[in-house]
Amino acid sequence: MKILHVFNRHRSGGGADNAWDATIALSRRRGLDVDIFERDSRHLSSGLTGKISAFAQGIYPQGALRAFARRLAQDRPDIVHSHELYPMLTPWLFRICADAGIPVVHSCYDFRMTCPIATHHDGAAVCTRCPDRGAHQAVLRNCRDSLPESTAFALRHTVAEWRDLYRHVSRFIVLTDFSRDWLHVRAGVPLDRISVNECAIPAASDPVDPASGRYIAFAGRFVPEKGLDVLIRAARLAQVPIHVAGPPGSDPAPLRAQGISVTITTGPGSLATVYRGARALVVPSLWFETFAIVAAEAMAHGVPVIASRIGALNDTIREGRAGLHFTPGDAVDLARQMRRLWDDPMLCRRLGAAAHDDVRTRFNADVHFDRLVAAYDAALTAPASPWRDSRQSRSGRGIAFRPVDDEIEDGHSSIVR
Repeated sequence: MKILHVFNRHRSGGGADNAWDATIALSRRRGLDVDIFERDSRHLSSGLTGKISAFAQGIYPQGALRAFARRLAQDRPDIVHSHELYPMLTPWLFRICADAGIPVVHSCYDFRMTCPIATHHDGAAVCTRCPDRGAHQAVLRNCRDSLPESTAFALRHTVAEWRDLYRHVSRFIVLTDFSRDWLHVRAGVPLDRISVNECAIPAASDPVDPASGRYIAFAGRFVPEKGLDVLIRAARLAQVPIHVAGPPGSDPAPLRAQGISVTITTGPGSLATVYRGARALVVPSLWFETFAIVAAEAMAHGVPVIASRIGALNDTIREGRAGLHFTPGDAVDLARQMRRLWDDPMLCRRLGAAAHDDVRTRFNADVHFDRLVAAYDAALTAPASPWRDSRQSRSGRGIAFRPVDDEIEDGHSSIVR
């Protein structure tokens, strides 16, 4: 089976980049014929010229699409497996694949299909205004905290939706049951076109004793939807030390000015060091997440996780088994759970051991690869015609879009405003 992986690497890296890199490496080790077609946002200028280029390419990257079409004609892969595509590739390449008769498997690491900024968080709260009312809501609410950027993101989302580019995808891969249900309800994708395949996370051969951890850890970008401010307030209430790890390019100065210990990670090794020194990892996210790789990585070292009771975090961290949950945005509730683990070494060890076992059994490479190949087989046998008629209007897709003030239930406790 010949697979062409297609992706646009993020400027600051992140969990999605790590996930597709791991899938590609695993596929090669297991004998698949794998090649890549890549663009890298780090090659864009960080100034005005780079932003203008990103805007233009996000609408229609003519040069990249021509190069991609040549690559397809030259290599004739059995499947194109796409990942993140903005801003330098875009879903326009799905039409090229359809014209060439090559099925597409698309991995969804975020909410790009239903939210222009991919998070369903407008900087203040969880938000579903765009799928409910239209992508212009991202401009009205200035979701990127920059009107030009918010406009650019809304426009490229509108173009993809107007041309219904995702209908050419043969198979979607999501990371959790929550994301599967979301894609079906909010984007109208048939359930029989969606595969659930958690990330492959290697379990440490020497898990730590988390009860000896010196701090409560956080790992992630310093952005509002990650809930770091909630953790800081909770740590003060619980009177426990925290250690914050951020990706390259993060500014640690504001946190260090508050007396908070910070590591700017330089690779998996430095992040693993942070995990292994922790009594627990906190994932205080204010958005739904789609998996939370940092949670699984900490669990792989035998470290329990305290996570917001929202979205896919309910799937990744099994409450009472691999960790504890708290009400999203509630610093008092988080402080209570932090103090509970800090004061109860037996509970900390029990949850840490179960977390390590969860990674070993649920997120191991064999399970991931078997599900990946099954998704490829399903794409190869799927009907050649698109799964949705392009003439259908948004309201005619057979999906009831729920009002923004409703809760998304589907077996998950979530907040939608």
